[in-house]
Amino acid sequence: MKKEKIVYRFYRYEGEKLQAKREIPYELRLFSRLILDELCFNWNKNRLEEDINSSIEKGNKEEFLKASESYRHFIWE
Repeated sequence: MKKEKIVYRFYRYEGEKLQAKREIPYELRLFSRLILDELCFNWNKNRLEEDINSSIEKGNKEEFLKASESYRHFIWE
């Protein structure tokens, strides 16, 4: 008995291009959002600490009060 041969032919698709949409899993999106939030929080907190320290060194009371008022939002932890 002869073996059957399978021949595949390629026909180019003539229709509109389709965009494949790949969903990112919810856990991955949540994890990445939490990491970005923490990075932004820590960067902003460190920046305000530097501003407070520099205003103390300069003796600028207005700048110190402004920076310390903004820093209060970061102390609740």
